[in-house]
Amino acid sequence: MFKYFPTNYVWNLSVDLAIEMGARIGEIEEMCAPLQEAAKAPDAAGTLAFRETWTRMADKLCELAAEDEARGRLISAGDKYGRAASYYLTAERLQAHGALGRHALYARYLEVFGKGIALAGENCERVEIPYEGGHLSALLVRAENAGNACAPMLVQVNGLDSTKEMKYRIGLPRWLAQRGVSSLVVDQPGSGEALRLHGMTARYDSEHWASRIVDWLETRDDVDAQRIGLEGVSLGGYYCPRAVAFEPRFACGVAWGANHDWRDVQKKRLAKEGSFPVPHYWEHVRWVWGATDMDDFMRIAENVHLDGVLDRIRVPFLVTHGEKDSQIPLAWAHRTYEQLVNSPKRELQVFDARTGGLQHSSFDNSANAGAYIADWVAEVLGGRTAIATGA
Repeated sequence: MFKYFPTNYVWNLSVDLAIEMGARIGEIEEMCAPLQEAAKAPDAAGTLAFRETWTRMADKLCELAAEDEARGRLISAGDKYGRAASYYLTAERLQAHGALGRHALYARYLEVFGKGIALAGENCERVEIPYEGGHLSALLVRAENAGNACAPMLVQVNGLDSTKEMKYRIGLPRWLAQRGVSSLVVDQPGSGEALRLHGMTARYDSEHWASRIVDWLETRDDVDAQRIGLEGVSLGGYYCPRAVAFEPRFACGVAWGANHDWRDVQKKRLAKEGSFPVPHYWEHVRWVWGATDMDDFMRIAENVHLDGVLDRIRVPFLVTHGEKDSQIPLAWAHRTYEQLVNSPKRELQVFDARTGGLQHSSFDNSANAGAYIADWVAEVLGGRTAIATGA
C-alpha cells in the first residue's frame, strides 16, 4: 500500500484509489504535499483542506482541457476531463454527509466525467434502468469485436462508498471488454447517484434491486440472457452473493473482497478494531442505510450477513480477498467459500505479496487481481482469454 500520509489510513486509501483510477504521480504530489499537517487534523478540518487542493487541481485540468477543445484536440481534452473527474470524486468521497457544497461538487464530477467520456470516444454509455417508479443509473461497456452477436454480461455493483465511475475507471469493464464480455456498472441503492440524487438507501435483500437489473437486461438484444453474471466489490462482497443466492437467473458470481458478516465488522469497529474506509464513518453508514440513529443502524446491520444463505447458490462463484486486508479479516473469505457447498465451481483466490492486491479489495494493485477476475469470468461465461491471431 502506498502511504503518502504516515498516520492517515483513510487518506492513503483515497490516494491509492485515485492512482488506480489513473491519477498522475506529479499531480498527486502537487495535491498532497501541502496536506501533511492537515492529515493529522480532525475529520472536519482535515477533509476540507483535502477538498481544497484536490478540487484546485481538477479545476486546473478542466481549464487545460478547455484550451485543448478550443484547438480541436478533443482526445487530449477528454483525457484531462477524465482525470479531473476522478479528482473531484476523490474530494467529494471524503466529505461529511450534508457538508456545504458536497452536492454541487458531486454534480460537477458527473458533468466532467460525462464530458471526458464523450470527447475521448470511450466505450462507455450512461443508461438508466427502471426501478421503483424511478431509475438506477449505470454505465454500459460493450464487449469488443462482438459484432451483432449477443454477448455475455457481468453486472458490477459498488461497496459502501464507491461509485460506478470509480469502478469503471479502475478498469474491470475494459479488461472484460477485451475478453468478449460486456459490463453494466450500476449505482445500486445506497451508492452513487441512487443515494446522492434520489435518496435510495441500501437494503440487505440485494436481490430486490438485482432482479430488476436482470429484468432490464433481458429486454436487450445485445445481451445473452443465459450468460449474465454479477460482481460486487467490498460491501458488494455481501450484496453479490446474497443476490446470486436468491436470483437464479445469474449465471455466476464474483466477490471482489469477501464481506461475509458485515454486522460483525460493525461491532468490531465500535470496539475500535479494524480500519474505517471513509471519514465521518458512523454518520456515513447511517446515511447509506437510512438509519435514524446508532441503535437503528445496528438493528439494520444485524441482517447484513450470509450465514444460512449461500447453500442456495448453484452456479460458479469466485471469492477473492487480499491477504493483508485491514478492513475485512481474511477469515470471512474462507467462511464464504466454505458455505458455497452447492456451487459446481467454487474458488477462493487470496492475493498476496507475490501477486499484489493484498489490501482491501486489491485497491493497492487492482491490475493483477482484476485480470484474474476477468479471466475467470471469461472462462465461465464463454468469453476469451487470448486475442485471436490471423492465419
